[in-house]
Amino acid sequence: MEELQLVVFKLGKEEYGVDIAQVREIVRWQQITKVPQAPSFVEGIVNLRGQIIPIVDLAKRFSLMSGETSREESRRIVVVHIDGRAIGILVDGVSEILRIPTSQIEPPPPIVAGTMGADFLRGVGKVDGRLIIILDLNRIFSQEEMSSLKGM
Repeated sequence: MEELQLVVFKLGKEEYGVDIAQVREIVRWQQITKVPQAPSFVEGIVNLRGQIIPIVDLAKRFSLMSGETSREESRRIVVVHIDGRAIGILVDGVSEILRIPTSQIEPPPPIVAGTMGADFLRGVGKVDGRLIIILDLNRIFSQEEMSSLKGM
């Protein structure tokens, strides 16, 4: 049986998962330095062991309720590799590492999959009555957005 291993995190009340192979590390929230004229979903940059990493707030990127309502001590930065670049994604909390059999993953519902820009959804995992939205990190940003992130 094939399975997908995910890092599961929260944005607001919803659970999302990303392929563990793209996750470099998970770090506690730290002070983020704002960058002038950055896209609205870019919180800024951090210095992580000598490497400058742009930090993206996924709640803002997806136009969800802002994660700013969660306490800083529960927020995490998930450092991922996208298109050969380390990028930190700011989430409300990381809950677990989870293995989901591919038989329990369904494609996104047609009404969602057909919307503009929703091609970053890989599917929806059904685990113990929970729904986990599985993201394709390689499709979260447009080419222009990736270029601006690489420039940071």
